Amino acid sequence: MHVAQLSLHNFRSYPALEIDIGPGSTAFIGANGQGKTNIVEAIDYLATLSSHRVSGDAPLVTHGADQAVVRASVIRDTRTALLEVEITPGKSNRARINRSPLPRARDLLGVLSTVLFSPEDIALVKGDPSDRRRFLDVLLTLRSPRLGGTRADYDRVLKQRNALLKTSGRRSASVSGSALATLDIWDEHLARVGGELMAARLQLIHDLTPYLGAAYVNVAAGAATGRQNAVATYKPSFEIGDDHGADALSAEMLAQVGRRRPDEIDRGLSLVGPHRDDVTLTLGDLPAKGYASHGESWSFALALRLASFELLRAEGDDPVLILDDVFAELDRGRRDQLAALVGSAEQVLVTAAVAEDVPAALVGARFRVGEGGVIRE
Repeated sequence: MHVAQLSLHNFRSYPALEIDIGPGSTAFIGANGQGKTNIVEAIDYLATLSSHRVSGDAPLVTHGADQAVVRASVIRDTRTALLEVEITPGKSNRARINRSPLPRARDLLGVLSTVLFSPEDIALVKGDPSDRRRFLDVLLTLRSPRLGGTRADYDRVLKQRNALLKTSGRRSASVSGSALATLDIWDEHLARVGGELMAARLQLIHDLTPYLGAAYVNVAAGAATGRQNAVATYKPSFEIGDDHGADALSAEMLAQVGRRRPDEIDRGLSLVGPHRDDVTLTLGDLPAKGYASHGESWSFALALRLASFELLRAEGDDPVLILDDVFAELDRGRRDQLAALVGSAEQVLVTAAVAEDVPAALVGARFRVGEGGVIRE
């Protein structure tokens, strides 16, 4: 799988841009702030319908414009698909495949697959649980697009339930019978969808584990003895049993929601569910967060992305691998080592401030980015 052509209209710094790309390695070279990351961000957005840099869509639209359009020609095996998404802040985005409108933008998920690594990924190790939850959910959706709908359903139910909890808590200390009956219904919805989401996350962690261990050994060659064993463990917001099926997890979550209801009404928010889960990352016997050095944290974050790439590759086509300004953080030996690990990918897109940061093994097509334009060298 690879992107053959990219067209942008009012996306970030580009009122208009059209470039042809091919398989193999492609580097976008330019000083910071010139727009090279905007290009790979657009490609990743077509795959995930989200940005790795911002939580909302408004910053993606050129200042003064009402809408942005990202369009790409994607080649998978011998078939070509034209993907398009219209980004309209404050409204539902619209998507098309081969010019045909899709019922929902999320129906675009699964056509293009990407794995993107950027300096912001250090938050996977050092950041909040929300960063690690997002990592899991994006990978889940790339792996099984229908889970994008599951996540959307969970967010919708959670929002409705939180609104009811806030209203109930403000009315009085004793909640009316009708409010409790309504809350019972939302509890069941939350537990049903939450159990499905948790089951998918637990399975993902299980399947990712062998790839993660191997990836960390490769990217952290020379690490201290006893600190080469990288492990990710799912940490639910409540105790679960040995049965990690969706039905069992839903039942356990519903029981826990019932026990925590007084606290939830008092605080006006849902305290149980996958929106409060975390992923514990460990190196050897110690948690990476708080104990790992900067270099170890960087290696762990990179290993998570490389493990994602290998998992997706093992289950289907090569995803497009995007390395956004990562080589500046590495010495020459680590750059060459990373290049050797990813060089077999069908398409690798690299951004760098200076050409010398791109390892020789990834020297292929090159674009110079600057002064609002993109020129192929």
